[in-house]
Amino acid sequence: MTADLRQHSSPSARNRGPIMAVLEKYLPAQGEGLVFEVASGSGMHTAFFAEAFSHLTFQPSDPDEAARASIKGWIEHEGLTNVRTPLHVDAMSVRPDDLAFETPVVAMVNINMIHISPWAACEGLMATAARVLSTGAHLFMYGPYARDGGHTAPSNAAFDESLRARNPAWGIRHLEEVVACAEKNGLTPVEVVEMPANNLSVVYRR
Repeated sequence: MTADLRQHSSPSARNRGPIMAVLEKYLPAQGEGLVFEVASGSGMHTAFFAEAFSHLTFQPSDPDEAARASIKGWIEHEGLTNVRTPLHVDAMSVRPDDLAFETPVVAMVNINMIHISPWAACEGLMATAARVLSTGAHLFMYGPYARDGGHTAPSNAAFDESLRARNPAWGIRHLEEVVACAEKNGLTPVEVVEMPANNLSVVYRR
């Protein structure tokens, strides 16, 4: 009997529905295309979105071996045929020119990464989006942000403090700085959506 290597995340189970509601506005409603996910984590989001958008092909990725095993576990458990084997991609060190997809990348998805990574991961993500996204395609990001010079809720301020205590290079990012990084790479912000639990969905267009 094969071991069940799936990881389970209560936040992922709670937020995947609201996230999908935003994705529905930006993912192609028909036709083929590749959705490239950076920092897929457990794979719960990947499996949920792949089932909902069955006409699209999903390419998950994560630098963590256990996470990639979990993603594979979710793919097998759900019997998904439109999800590729997860790639080992580290946003901090990725070389966008090394990513060659034979299918047009119609969207990139990045959920809850940049606050638990050094700033270089955000820079790598934006450079990768600029390189691999098709013209007019979207980068979708989700997570907590500071905004207008401060945190959006006391709980986010406490969370930010705990993150920086764990790793000084981590922390909730200022939305304005992330947008500036995107624009530096030729990505245009198109929408900011307030989400449950004081998070934001931020969408960019290449």
